[in-house]
Amino acid sequence: MRIVFMGTPDFAVASLAALVNAGFEIAAVVTAADKPAGRGQKLSESAVKKYAVEHGLPVLQPIKLKDPEFVAALKAINADLHVVVAFRMLPEVVWSMPPKGTINLHGSLLPQYRGAAPINHAIINGEKESGVTTFFLKQEIDTGDIIDSRKVSIADDDTAGDLHDKLMAVGADLLVDTVKAIETGNYQEIPQDLSAEIKHAPKIFKDFCKIDWNQPVDVVYNLVRGLSPYPTAFTTLNGKNLKIFKAEAEHKEPGIAAGGFLTDGKTYLKFATKDGFLKLTDVQYEGKKRMTVEEFLRGIRL
Repeated sequence: MRIVFMGTPDFAVASLAALVNAGFEIAAVVTAADKPAGRGQKLSESAVKKYAVEHGLPVLQPIKLKDPEFVAALKAINADLHVVVAFRMLPEVVWSMPPKGTINLHGSLLPQYRGAAPINHAIINGEKESGVTTFFLKQEIDTGDIIDSRKVSIADDDTAGDLHDKLMAVGADLLVDTVKAIETGNYQEIPQDLSAEIKHAPKIFKDFCKIDWNQPVDVVYNLVRGLSPYPTAFTTLNGKNLKIFKAEAEHKEPGIAAGGFLTDGKTYLKFATKDGFLKLTDVQYEGKKRMTVEEFLRGIRL
């Protein structure tokens, strides 16, 4: 079975590597175009491209997925199946092309957390469980029939980065099993169950990342976890942004106004919320590198 794999970030690399290691024929890899990055604006390759080049896999990097040259090149590959992991929304001319269809690996238990940021929103909402789902693509995003899924537990102190790594590993295994099932025809397509209230996972913008200290401490704590390590929750301190990567929730009456802070200037810095404190442990001040709160306090007067 000839497969075209489509993906861009590290999350997708684990799935591509698992397919290669399982012995599937990867006829081509489609990934994002190289982009200027850093101070020198040197062209940066996607994580998926780096893996593909290292393993001698043909690479396609279309700017537009409807480009006639790209579509023609894709048709010429004559793949049986397209596999999509952490890529862009595909036009119908692409996802409808292979005879066995196009499948996607999504970082949630569909139909919950459809959208661009399922890992972040699951933790932001205080979920205790998440998972990965494989499904067939159709026109509306993340709505296709489910092939299989796996559950993953979320620890109380897991960040989005921690959940990302768990789902990346479990997702790679699930994808291999799904492709094997499609190869043998031993699978069922299950329509997504829309009977429960659906939680969404839209793309996250900067305004969403600013902490509202008038919220309960658990809400603020979950926001910090759900945005760490990227794009990161932040507040303002001395007129500059302070990113918060890790923190602890303290459930006790703050006794000061929400948004105010307490510190000994050496070992702790904690901000008051509606009903408690968020004790910062891992931060990055505007213009500085990421550091522990003790290191931060040594370099600033509050």
